[in-house]
Formats: sequence, structure tokens, C-alpha cells
Amino acid sequence: MEAAGRFAQGVENSVIAHDLRVSVRSVQRWRRAWSQNGSRALASKGPASLPLLSDELFAVLERELAKGPVAHGWPDQTWTLSRIKTLIGRRFHKSYTMQGVAALLKRHGWSCQVPARRALERDEAAVAGWVKET
Repeated sequence: MEAAGRFAQGVENSVIAHDLRVSVRSVQRWRRAWSQNGSRALASKGPASLPLLSDELFAVLERELAKGPVAHGWPDQTWTLSRIKTLIGRRFHKSYTMQGVAALLKRHGWSCQVPARRALERDEAAVAGWVKET
């Protein structure tokens, strides 16, 4: 929207691009849309893509996570982002980045559970990677 005000003032594309830290090409696209349909053409249309896993599929993922990593072939009971990413790929044939997996879990109320330091009487079976907050 800041660009729209600059367009109305007649500011050059390169100056707007520099000030807004975007490419000149993006500013050219914005100016073309603005000149054809006004400021409303510059309004956000939301995310460029839909989430890969629907709420229904995420419920299936939660059931799979509840079975534990050992049930899916890993040697211990720790869920890591890498393992969850692999599970999503195997189970749903969808590809997430590690950051995407973290965002997906956080969006559905999960948080990372990592101890700040190792306790002397540490119980490895009780230490979980990702758990659902209640």
C-alpha cells in the first residue's frame, strides 16, 4: 500500500524498489496492477499456497505420532523434525521443509520439549521430542 502512495506521487520504480527493499520487477508489476485497478489491486490475496496437510490429514499424522518412533522403524522414542518430515513423506507423499514441519506442529499446538541440561538421573524413555500441549 505504501507503493500505491508513491505511485500517485510519481516516484520512479527504482527508488520505490530501493526504499521498500524489493526488486524493480516487483514494483513494475505492482504499478501495472495499480494503474489498471487502483489500490485495491495491491491488497494481499493471502498465502500463495494452501497447507499441504489438511486438518483431517493432520489428525491422521497425530495418530501416527502417538504410535511412537519405534513403531515407524527408528531405534528410540524421540520424535525429531527430521523424523516427522520423513514420516509425512512416507505416509502422505508430501514434502515439507524442516521449518515447514516445525510451523505445522506449532500451528496445531505442539511444542518442542528439549531439556535445558542433562540430569544425572535422566530417564531416556521419559524424554520426548515433540509433544502435544494440553
